Amino acid sequence: MHTIQFSDAGLGGWSAALEPPTVLVADDDESVREMVAFKLQAAGYRTLVAEDGRTAMALAVGERPELVLLDVSMPGMDGLAFCYELHSSAQTAHTPVIFMSGRGAPADVDLGRVAGAEDYMVKPIDLADLVRRVQLLLGH
Repeated sequence: MHTIQFSDAGLGGWSAALEPPTVLVADDDESVREMVAFKLQAAGYRTLVAEDGRTAMALAVGERPELVLLDVSMPGMDGLAFCYELHSSAQTAHTPVIFMSGRGAPADVDLGRVAGAEDYMVKPIDLADLVRRVQLLLGH
C-alpha cells in the first residue's frame, strides 16, 4: 500500500481564502457591539470590536477588515471623521462601511453617504437585516 503525503508548500494563498471575512464593529455602546458581533459570528464572520474611533482606526489599519460597521457618534473620533480618514488611505480606501446610527434624519443619511459609507442603518438595528446587508456587500 502506498501513502500519499500532502504539504502546505504548494497551497500559496489558498488556505487564507478559507478564513472567514473579518468585520470591524465600532460602537461606543457595549451592548450594541456585543449583539452585533455575536450575530455576525453566528453567521460565520470573524469580528473585531472597538469602543471609539481611534481604536477602530488602529484596528482597520492593522487588521484590514473586509468591512466596517460604524456608529456615527463615538468618542475620540466620530464615525464621519473615521470614514473620511479610512478612505483617504490607499491601504484602506476600498474598505466598505455601513453606518449604524441613532440619527435617522434624511440629512444624516445623506451626510453618511457623502462621508463614503455604502449603507446607513438607523438604530435600533434589525440584526437579521444587518447580516443580509453585510452578506450583500461582501458578496456572500
